[in-house]
Amino acid sequence: MYQLHIANRATSSWSLRPWLVMRELDIAFQQIVTPFCATGDSHERFRGFSPSGRVPCLIDSHGEDGASLDEPMRVWESLSIVEYLAERHPGVWPQDPSRRAWARSVCAEMHAGFASLRTLCPMHCALRVRLHEVPAPLAADTARLEALFGEGLSRFGGPYLCGERFTAADAFFAPVAFRIETYGLSLNGPARDYVDRLLALAAMNEWRQAAIAEPWREAEVEAAIRKRAQVIKDFRVDS
Repeated sequence: MYQLHIANRATSSWSLRPWLVMRELDIAFQQIVTPFCATGDSHERFRGFSPSGRVPCLIDSHGEDGASLDEPMRVWESLSIVEYLAERHPGVWPQDPSRRAWARSVCAEMHAGFASLRTLCPMHCALRVRLHEVPAPLAADTARLEALFGEGLSRFGGPYLCGERFTAADAFFAPVAFRIETYGLSLNGPARDYVDRLLALAAMNEWRQAAIAEPWREAEVEAAIRKRAQVIKDFRVDS
């Protein structure tokens, strides 16, 4: 069985992506949670299982024939983990080549882009906040999301980005769905409906509830959020 190393559910957007792929596609795995250090420097702690000192990291102790490996395979970075899983399990990417190419393109765009969204709206599943302002770069990122979601849904027919089945493309935008929920970001029409469908997934609710229940806090992240926004609700203490 795979081992998937992740960190805090409240804030580790990178961990969510492969976790959600494996949950939605019924790929069996053991989840191992190692929280971020309170000081913010978790590199050495994570080096015990991840070559990069970052999460997520997938560990596979068996080859494609099922035989035990002398040295477990370690795969880090969410995009690499998804590609590794796609070589072994159907459905990670769309079967149709044009849909698959589009899915890989938007995943790569998400993996490398949307800098303002990442910086100004770090994922935090346990909070609901209201931004003091929406700067132009953040508004541009939000507009791009609305266009991207609209393109996938209209081109491939929905209800997911690449058609009727959940794929890695949806998992890569799952942290965005949590950000839209947390910060009340404005999306319209089919794009908003799509975000609501992601948020309604049983696995997304499982992740959210685990985030609310976990005892760890990231002081620097939460201080940055409170600097830019008013906290309307903290589900960890208000529920």
